[in-house]
Amino acid sequence: MNKSVAVVTDSTAYLPESVRKELSIEMVPLNVVFGEESFQEEKDLTTEEFYEKMTTTEDLPKTSQPAIGDFVTLYEELANKGYKQVVSIHISSKISGTYQAAMAAANMVRGIDVYGFDTEISSAPQGYYTVEAAKMANECADAVAILEKLKEMKKTSKAYIMVDDLSHLHRGGRLNTAQLVVGSLLKIKPILIFEEGRIVPFEKVRTEKKALTRILGLLEADVEQGGTFDATVIHANRLDDAEKLAATIQGQFEDVTVDISHLGPVLGTHLGPGSLAICWKKK
Repeated sequence: MNKSVAVVTDSTAYLPESVRKELSIEMVPLNVVFGEESFQEEKDLTTEEFYEKMTTTEDLPKTSQPAIGDFVTLYEELANKGYKQVVSIHISSKISGTYQAAMAAANMVRGIDVYGFDTEISSAPQGYYTVEAAKMANECADAVAILEKLKEMKKTSKAYIMVDDLSHLHRGGRLNTAQLVVGSLLKIKPILIFEEGRIVPFEKVRTEKKALTRILGLLEADVEQGGTFDATVIHANRLDDAEKLAATIQGQFEDVTVDISHLGPVLGTHLGPGSLAICWKKK
């Protein structure tokens, strides 16, 4: 039986190109703008180049969603290849217009049915959904069955983000000046979560060590409920620390499989260099 379902995501899943190729995942990039220069992340601008540019720029870069036409072109190409359905999996619609652009494009193409999935999150958890969808598509599951599985996955998918520098949240409009001053003086390391698709504060913790210990405690509470888990340590230009944290998790939890991902240009713009996050899902 020929596979009839294509899987599309956007660049904020930060899936390695090797994984996308292996599973036949299509990716539409978001954009990062430094001054007058616009770059498509993961295509025109690598994560390493982005963080290097961040050290030399005074103004915070801007980000933008893909053009509707980018999705129209891709969906039409997939239809021409013989696909009948597309599952299009994207960054939370509450923090980006990417999902909305994908759905607008879906109404403009003929000969292929597009099913959207708003992850209500981003980064590695978005990657979890995308990889699962691609594996199911490769086993000839249809779009409806894939969406049902992804909805089930949402029930056990969690992510906690520790921001290193409050100034990026402030410059991005997510923190007022008083909170910035107080937080900086107290060396607050806010833990953030996605709640109903938005990034919101979960707890304010003094020191990075305490913040990470708190997140590990939340993981432990889930693991103690039983089952096996996939976890990902996500870093913003802190690979060494991410590797140490992953090793800690692997040593502490025998029922947790750990890998490492990163915050690329778009999410790195808003959360800032030095951020660390841990996300997980039940297998």
